[in-house]
Order: sequence, then C-alpha cells, then structure tokens
Amino acid sequence: MAIQDRMIALAVEFRFHLAAAAMVAAAFFSLLSVGPSFATVVSFFGPLLISTGFVLAAVAVLLRISPPPGDSSGDTTGEELIDYVAGRPDDAPHVAADGSDRGDGEGESEGEGEVEHHKSQ
Repeated sequence: MAIQDRMIALAVEFRFHLAAAAMVAAAFFSLLSVGPSFATVVSFFGPLLISTGFVLAAVAVLLRISPPPGDSSGDTTGEELIDYVAGRPDDAPHVAADGSDRGDGEGESEGEGEVEHHKSQ
C-alpha cells in the first residue's frame, strides 16, 4: 500500500507534467494517423531537393574551375573598390581608421604609408 500511496502522491504532484505529456502523445499519434505519409512528403519536395542539389553542384564546380582571387593582374582590393564607388580619385590620400590622413607626409614618408597599407590587408 505504501507504493500505491507514493505513486498517487507523485501523480498529484506532477499532474501538469503528465497532462502535457498526454497531450503531446495524442497530438503525435493524431498527426501520424491524419497526416501525409513519408513517401507523399518526399514526392512533393523531391523536385525542390533535386534542383537544390544541382545548384550546389554547379557552385562547387564553378569554385573548382575558376581562378582563386588574387591571381589575376586586374584584381582590385576592397579598399580600391570602395574608393571607386565613392568617386574618390586614385591619388587622393587614404583616411586611416583613427581619422588621420595617411600619405599627407606628416611624420612618415610616402613609402612607409604604403607598406603599412599593404600590411593591414
């Protein structure tokens, strides 16, 4: 009798947990009985999965056969592209992250600024 009393006490203590578990189980079994079969779902999404696979394969092939960035001589860095989009001329001094002008000649020579610029990339 002690075991039955203990089980009843635990059932009363965890009644909300038991009710939630029963609702989840009922929802699961109702979805299995009313919902579509696995074969139906696969046949519905099959063309989407196949086309996605072809696109991913094409991307992999294009990445494999295209030259890696930096090998071509006409390749521009991101900063040069930003300068072009912003409309700045090529000989304009570049502004450093701290707001000071690099290449204005104060405290460093023109060559030192270029070395620092290339190291930061």
